[in-house]
Amino acid sequence: MDASVIAKLMRLNQAFTPGAPVNNADLFAGRLTQMHRIFTATGQRGFHVVLFGERGVGKTSLANVASRTFQQHGQIVARVTCDAGDTFTSVWRKALREITFNSQRTPAGFANPSEHLTTPLSEYLPAVANPDDVRRLLEAAARERPVIVVLDEFDRIQDRQSATLISDTIKALSDYGVNATVLIIGVADSVEQLIEGHQSIERALVQIPMPRMSSDEIRQILDKGSQVLGINFNIQAQERIIELAQGVPFVAHLLGLHSSDAALRAGSEVVNAGYVRLGIEASLDQWHESIKRDYYAATKSHQPGNIYREVLLACALAELDELGCFTPVAVREPLSQILNRDIDIANFAQHLKAFCEPDRGPVFVRDGQHRRWRYRFVSPLMRPYVVMRGYVDGLRADGSSEEERQERSGKLDL
Repeated sequence: MDASVIAKLMRLNQAFTPGAPVNNADLFAGRLTQMHRIFTATGQRGFHVVLFGERGVGKTSLANVASRTFQQHGQIVARVTCDAGDTFTSVWRKALREITFNSQRTPAGFANPSEHLTTPLSEYLPAVANPDDVRRLLEAAARERPVIVVLDEFDRIQDRQSATLISDTIKALSDYGVNATVLIIGVADSVEQLIEGHQSIERALVQIPMPRMSSDEIRQILDKGSQVLGINFNIQAQERIIELAQGVPFVAHLLGLHSSDAALRAGSEVVNAGYVRLGIEASLDQWHESIKRDYYAATKSHQPGNIYREVLLACALAELDELGCFTPVAVREPLSQILNRDIDIANFAQHLKAFCEPDRGPVFVRDGQHRRWRYRFVSPLMRPYVVMRGYVDGLRADGSSEEERQERSGKLDL
């Protein structure tokens, strides 16, 4: 194998990072709107930020890049990853451990030089802290430079009283005009799901929803990875990955990694649809085991001729509304194409109901009322997995030939 190809293979994990959040701003793609709103909010005293959205849409990567930018501009940054066992005191002990206080101590005797001491602020936190304790310490830390406290995975905190106390802390920081900003990040559909007592601090909160990535943002991921590797994704390969990723950056990175790997090992500097197909197969092998198990549970059946796989694929291909939900009407057309016959809602209504029950997942959450149900995938990673499995398993959403499908730039090869 050529030495230059080996060098590019060695850089694969720098170009595409499905296994970890992005830390390098040069490799971070998209999210300019969300980044601008974070910087605007943190530049105004008294405002705090809550960043929320589905799991896997890049919230932690955004926080990583924002934190590095804050530090480069001389701000004090404390990062905390919350966990299920955290309390109010433990969260702030983690955060204040990242902020230090410098002092000097002069030992007894004229000949002894003074000592420089660096003490983490967590040393000054009481064994059981309250919001005012935290407010006073952050106020002291922020006298010379602004302080940014990032609380990631906030949704994992199970003690709701602790979440309420953190809301009280934000209110105190805002009321006293402390030059410190709290950035809360978590998985949620709304701020109400994430923050207890949010109404009392609503005026101080800048609420930033983190949607799935646009097609252009997914393309940026591929472009940045291409630049690192010195290769190119042709138009067909780009469009196929964009379609399969469905706005989830993890999927774009995973497909980008394995498609590039397939091309480089074949001695090609151009990633085409054929290499993407190989990338799909490799990506499915690396997918989260929990998603694989959930897919098996959702589609298993001993009944010959069952259509659980086909219905689930049609749901994954159905058109979504602005909230990421689909209706049974939207499932009808893709299912008819997959089965190559006209299908009525009555033929798959029980399948949709089953996908909402524990025996088969649940794969979906259901909202609305009878005859007006709307469905949404519980995990954002299940939908692209289902589509890619359908591709590999040979299920088709239209009756066209392979050549006709390949001529459709931007259309999914299903």
